[in-house]
Amino acid sequence: MSLFDLAGKSALITGSTKGIGKAIAEQFAVHGARVTISSRKPGPCDQVAGEINARHGAGTAIACPANISSRDDLQNLVNETNTAFGKIDIVVCNAASNPYYGPMSGINDDQFLKILSNNIIANNWLIQMVAPQMKERKDGSIIIVSSIGGLRASTVIGAYCISKAADVQLARNLAAEFGPHNIRVNCISPGLVKTDFAKALWEDEVKREQREAETPLRRLGEPSDLAGAAVYLASRAGAWTTGQNIVVDGGVTAV
Repeated sequence: MSLFDLAGKSALITGSTKGIGKAIAEQFAVHGARVTISSRKPGPCDQVAGEINARHGAGTAIACPANISSRDDLQNLVNETNTAFGKIDIVVCNAASNPYYGPMSGINDDQFLKILSNNIIANNWLIQMVAPQMKERKDGSIIIVSSIGGLRASTVIGAYCISKAADVQLARNLAAEFGPHNIRVNCISPGLVKTDFAKALWEDEVKREQREAETPLRRLGEPSDLAGAAVYLASRAGAWTTGQNIVVDGGVTAV
């Protein structure tokens, strides 16, 4: 059996209709997992689940829309996944919000609260909903998609960076708490990836070229660049890895 084999595993991935979440879901399916595709709108969920089922066989993926700001939506997401697949072995907390771009002095309370609630509290909600069954089986992998923004200062996405730093600490805390139950909790911190979510940071050609020049690998990330780290953490290959933050950024934070 390959160290990266996910056959027989069930994975729930939030924010998985595009970008990094979609790339992770697709690679989980390639490695044998059944996956739950989720984002706010039903149409994109159905489309991505349909694409995965067409490539990997009917029943590989289900679609379940959910707004991460709603505890009820997240509980329904867990319930639907359990109904379809019988269990949840892997959770990827990928969905996040960033409604404000600018200095911290300009952010209003509602924007700040939305960022903290959706990017930290909602992750903890979902994890706590799934943890009991993982504890019962003495097995599970939880992955939080953080950001190198949580490691560095920013003058334009400061609140988002605060939330992502908190996600790394959430993973550490839960790794210590869940470790005796053989549940692993880790973060992946991407650098600047060419996704719609991060478009404000790379769509300007001058800024993009400057960022590429500052990156040792001389390019921005693609969503697929993050999927391998997720497969590692979800599979037997990462069986002794917990409480860690794996940085995938083309070398930006190394220089």
